[in-house]
Amino acid sequence: MPATQPKKDERPPRAVDIARSESAKRAGVSLWFSNFAAKASAAMGSPITFLLAIGVIMVWAVTGPMYGYSDTWQLIINTGTTIVTFLMVFLIQNTQNRDAKALHLKLNELIHAGTHAHNELIDVEKLSDEELKALDQYYMRIRAECERRQPVSSNKPKKST
Repeated sequence: MPATQPKKDERPPRAVDIARSESAKRAGVSLWFSNFAAKASAAMGSPITFLLAIGVIMVWAVTGPMYGYSDTWQLIINTGTTIVTFLMVFLIQNTQNRDAKALHLKLNELIHAGTHAHNELIDVEKLSDEELKALDQYYMRIRAECERRQPVSSNKPKKST
């Protein structure tokens, strides 16, 4: 029996399991960063981290009179917030890219599973802006046609007296 075929009482491999298996073969910096970004993003979005940030700002503000609101005192908060912001941009972008890709894959699976779905819409996000605009106009025409076909009486809610 070929290795790709499941045994009689075995489930066929799921797409997620295949992806994990392939990913494990190439585990490296990319996988490490992806895991790190997901964990860091979750930690940075927590209420405790927000309260900690407010605490740091309050400590900085309270120490202002001690340092005479000097340039160095201001530079500390400016440098700190700039560094944190700079690093968070990369973490947020990574998690947004992952979330968008996961959402597209879920939609692709739904399109693939639907019997009346247009399979050519799988990976539609990779089309050019002009192609997306044309596709949008196509579906706007379909919607307009559907609205035109609806009976007038079903569009208006009945008034209660």
